[in-house]
Amino acid sequence: MRVPLAVLALTAVGCGSGIRGTYADQTGSFVLDLKGGGKASFTIPGDAIACHYELQGETLTLDCPGDAGKLVLTVHGDGSMTGPRDSFMPALRKKT
Repeated sequence: MRVPLAVLALTAVGCGSGIRGTYADQTGSFVLDLKGGGKASFTIPGDAIACHYELQGETLTLDCPGDAGKLVLTVHGDGSMTGPRDSFMPALRKKT
C-alpha cells in the first residue's frame, strides 16, 4: 500500500517533530521554544515559564503552571502562530 507524501507530512507535524523550534514576535518580547517530548519554554516580557504543549492538527495547546494556565494557538500554513482573537498574544514566527 502506498501512502501519499502529504499524509506522511501531516503525520510528522501531528507528532510535533515539524513544529519544534523557536518562535518569536517581531520585537522578541514573546518567545516560544518548542522541544521534543512536548516540552516548551514560553518567555513573556519579564518571565520565562516551563510549559508542556500538544499539537492536534492546526491547534497547539500550551499548558503552563500557575497563572499562565492554558493558551490555545493556531498554527498557520506559513509556519506562524496566533493566539485567540482579542488576546494579548502577538503573532509568532519561527526563528530556528
